Amino acid sequence: MRTICLICMLCLAVVVKAASPIQGLLERIDKGASRKFVIEQVKSPTDFFELDQKGDKVVIRGNNYVSIATGVNWYLKYYAGIQLSWNGMTAQLPAVLPAVPQKERHETDLKYRYDFNYCTYSYTMAFWDWDRWEKEIDWMALHGINLPLAVVGADVVWYNVLTKLGYTKDEINEFIAGPAFQGWWLMNNLEGWGGPNPDSWYKQRETLQKQILKRMREYGIRPVLPGYSGMVPHNAKERLGLNVSDPGLWCGYRRPAFLQPTDPRFNEIADLYYKEMSRLYGKADFYSMDPFHEGGNVAGVDLNAAGQAIWGAMKKANPKAVWVAQAWQANPRQKMIENLPAGDLIVLDLFAESRPQWGDPESTWYRKEGFGKHDWLYCMLLNYGGNVGLHGKMKHVIDEFYKAKTSSFGKTMKGVGMTMEGSENNPVMFELLCELPWRPARFDKDEWLKNYTVARYGKADKAVQDAWLLLSNTIYNCPAKNTQQGTHESVFCGRPDYDVYQVSSWSEMEPYYKPEDIIRAAGIMLSAADRFKGNNNFEYDLIDIVRQAVAEKGRLVYPIMIDAYKAGEKELFAASSQRFLDLILLQDKLLAARPEFKVGTWIEKARNLGTTPEEKDLYEWNARVQVTTWGNRVAADEGGLRDYAHKEWNGLLRDFYYNRWKVWIDRQKAQLNGAPVKAIDFYAIEEPWTKQTNPYSSQAEGDVIEVAKEVYAKITE
Repeated sequence: MRTICLICMLCLAVVVKAASPIQGLLERIDKGASRKFVIEQVKSPTDFFELDQKGDKVVIRGNNYVSIATGVNWYLKYYAGIQLSWNGMTAQLPAVLPAVPQKERHETDLKYRYDFNYCTYSYTMAFWDWDRWEKEIDWMALHGINLPLAVVGADVVWYNVLTKLGYTKDEINEFIAGPAFQGWWLMNNLEGWGGPNPDSWYKQRETLQKQILKRMREYGIRPVLPGYSGMVPHNAKERLGLNVSDPGLWCGYRRPAFLQPTDPRFNEIADLYYKEMSRLYGKADFYSMDPFHEGGNVAGVDLNAAGQAIWGAMKKANPKAVWVAQAWQANPRQKMIENLPAGDLIVLDLFAESRPQWGDPESTWYRKEGFGKHDWLYCMLLNYGGNVGLHGKMKHVIDEFYKAKTSSFGKTMKGVGMTMEGSENNPVMFELLCELPWRPARFDKDEWLKNYTVARYGKADKAVQDAWLLLSNTIYNCPAKNTQQGTHESVFCGRPDYDVYQVSSWSEMEPYYKPEDIIRAAGIMLSAADRFKGNNNFEYDLIDIVRQAVAEKGRLVYPIMIDAYKAGEKELFAASSQRFLDLILLQDKLLAARPEFKVGTWIEKARNLGTTPEEKDLYEWNARVQVTTWGNRVAADEGGLRDYAHKEWNGLLRDFYYNRWKVWIDRQKAQLNGAPVKAIDFYAIEEPWTKQTNPYSSQAEGDVIEVAKEVYAKITE
């Protein structure tokens, strides 16, 4: 009997081990869903998926797991009216799935679909746990992503490498950045800010990265690990006797030093790095390196030799490996990449929707020869700083993708990429980009959008389609030549002044739509709300669109307040400034209805990673600083980083932005009454909030639709 049981257990183990990752995906979407599909994997040199029918079961056929998952997503969207989004990765499938009347096939010759920016790992993912990561990897597979940046746990590699080089624990923690700032540390922009990290942090990161990579590799997703770019601590010359160059400052922060390729220890340290990376996480076929990112000084550096040294160290670690580099500003430097072999470098055209570098002569970042012989990906940056706001170049992204693909530079275009600084926003734009490789010819934006609304909300509705069409022709129709950094920023989030337009230092915002149109679109969307009560995607979008309408109302009220002050109209200033402040509180109330728009959600994730009260406080401080001052006084004010990652979030609006505006408005009132007034030290009133640990709820408050109706009525009365 025991022998029989043992055999049964072994058989069960084989079945479980042999289970397809697609089965696991379907079961996570809806328990029992895998029994409703027939999954077929077919060899093919080209990525493809097919939708077909066998009896009452839907067939999803493809050449690999990612292609099959993409097919699953296509079926769910366009046959079942189910759109899985980052905040809703489960669904209740019908008992009998809608039939596929005739076989539908999609294929692509674009072999790479990339995901993430280093900044995404800080602005959005700094405090993610495995539960959130598991959902994200499923989302990636469903959207065809097969080449994501994977930098979690890179700090563990550096910790171990520096230990072997003789650095002490305290010295290492002065080099490695804290949880909310590691993106810029890994891009060689700063050292140590946000730390020192506790020992438990490194243990968590190593465990989490191993979980992430295991699931990615099960799907056949090929991670891009951070490679060795020549970065060493700023004191490496004194500490190790290395020949280094000083890349200078970044926004007030001292950058790490750059190890000269001529230093005899360059290969030794690079080997040490790759061996440790491989020991912990296995070898990768793709490594990301971005030396001299964002203005790094290259004086005294032989760029060709640097490129050869970085490339050579990577190839020694894995002869099959490919270097992945971000095209941003002057990077990658032409002299650094021109002598690298074709096929060994993929360049991410990071901001291709606005400042393409692939060879478009109309671009402000025009490269006449593009990236030469090297492969490149058409990428959409879209979001900066994780800012909240509707934004995009919907039609332009479509047009520019096919323009690039059919140009003479299209021969080396090998895919697309999402390179947003912050995710979990503007789902319409990410859905659009991910579908581009699977659509062979240019298509009509309006027709696509109509189908999008049916997929996203589960049924057709004229009011919803009218609202989205209006949005697509206004706020999602940012002009082709506009180079602004992401969303049209909310005046509520700006440091108070007499001419507030943009919030962050480098926004480059220009007016390109009428605020009244967005307020009208919100009203149209709201007219359909009762028909979609309980629909997760609709209720999220409703709050987001009404939020935008409140921000637009604030932009209309603000100049009235300023003109009243300049005209010395005390009563008008008092009335308009009170209206402005009330709008901030209205938006705060609105956003409390969804956890995605609550600062409490962000802080709760941070605190949950801590294992002691002290760790929880450190992580909360990281979370609070990032979305407000960003840095210390020098970096915030002189470096321009303050408010770069501003958020229209419940709690933050009420306790940070409202307070800042109230202080300023009260000062103006005093001045109108003849009182002497000193300049406001804004950093001095901002920093105390970053050091607090007062609790914020992450739970939704109020009925979404009723709150949206109430708020909309008050902004239009």
